[in-house]
Amino acid sequence: MIDLRLLREDPDRVRASQRARGEDVGLVDSLLSADERRRSSGVRFDELRSEQKALGKLIPKASGDEKAELLKKAGELAAAVKAANAEQDEADEETKRLLLRLGNLVHPDVPVGGEEDFVVLETHGTIRDFAAEGFEPKDHLELGQALGAIDVERAAKVSGSRFYYLTGVGALLELALVNAAIAQATEAGFTPMLTPALVRPHAMEGTGFLGQAAENVYHLEKDDFYLVGTSEVPLAAYHMDEIIDADKLPLRYAGFSPCFRREAGTYGKDTRGIFRVHQFDKVEMFSYVAPEDAQDEHKRLLDWEKQWLTALELPFQVIDVASGDLGASASRKYDCEAWIPTQGKYRELTSASNCDGFQARRLSVRMREDRDGKKHVQPLATLNGTLCAVPRTIVALLENHQLADGSVRVPEVLRPYLGGREILEPTAK
Repeated sequence: MIDLRLLREDPDRVRASQRARGEDVGLVDSLLSADERRRSSGVRFDELRSEQKALGKLIPKASGDEKAELLKKAGELAAAVKAANAEQDEADEETKRLLLRLGNLVHPDVPVGGEEDFVVLETHGTIRDFAAEGFEPKDHLELGQALGAIDVERAAKVSGSRFYYLTGVGALLELALVNAAIAQATEAGFTPMLTPALVRPHAMEGTGFLGQAAENVYHLEKDDFYLVGTSEVPLAAYHMDEIIDADKLPLRYAGFSPCFRREAGTYGKDTRGIFRVHQFDKVEMFSYVAPEDAQDEHKRLLDWEKQWLTALELPFQVIDVASGDLGASASRKYDCEAWIPTQGKYRELTSASNCDGFQARRLSVRMREDRDGKKHVQPLATLNGTLCAVPRTIVALLENHQLADGSVRVPEVLRPYLGGREILEPTAK
């Protein structure tokens, strides 16, 4: 959530952010009104309680009609205090409810617009000219089936559409990708983490996934657990309700977990193969930093993603995601999109988001530092970055590194994790 003081001091900035997101601008005025009721009812409650306490000291000293009158007034005050307390609680709850609906403030440099209004910042690698090589590229599913690596037909029989089995060399390829990604993250100073896939509502809400993204979240109603769509959720909640000393920052974690997404609103989109699925595994980077270090950390996360995709020898571009396509918790997001030959376009493989203090406020994660000889406590900043979303990475690897005979070349970075093999050979002709 955003800082209420900022909302009071500069509401126009918050309105502009909501407008850029394509969200309800009227929410800002509703929140300002609720906050004013919360503060005024708090003042009223304090005044009545003070009067009640003062009256309580007079009653023992009074007698006769005077005491009877004071007791009558005390009864009236007790009712007024109770009503003021209820009004304060109601206004406080309304303020919190509205505040949770408000997205993070969009960074001023973010391009304004919808999904297609991103700005390309960089392009890396060379797109292969398959026509010059004398063959038509196959898509990842055809390649994966020939390699004995992907089985979507049996997955559909067992679980339905948008599920898959990775079999044989496909399973080995996932393990190679995960091990190589964790190795890179560990070398960069991240602590490897295996995280829970089920979380309580506060963890999901605190991370910002029960607002606009709620339709894509799986909820187990009987137990009131949520299945995570990314290990960002348990990593963000790892230090909730904690105060971290500033000299221990940054804290960096690399989480590996299964991820679950309903993919609501994507009917008929990316239905072939394993590009858009309901369950997949992912390695996610997550950082806790001091607020003033957040922008530099954002660039570092992006650099680690670029290092990874370069090591996989994939052509890709980096985009600055437009305001209307940001998640609720991100103030700015960079995506790395790999070239997919059979689609003839770049598709998202990784993303890096700066959430500033938005998640930290909701989850009560704070930092403590010495300034001017005093201890100061404030929300810190959180950031996240995908390192390897396995199925999409496999899609890009198979299609970009395929050979004319249907085999697939293995990038050097993965060979140590695949027993040294350089080529994945078809098992069926």
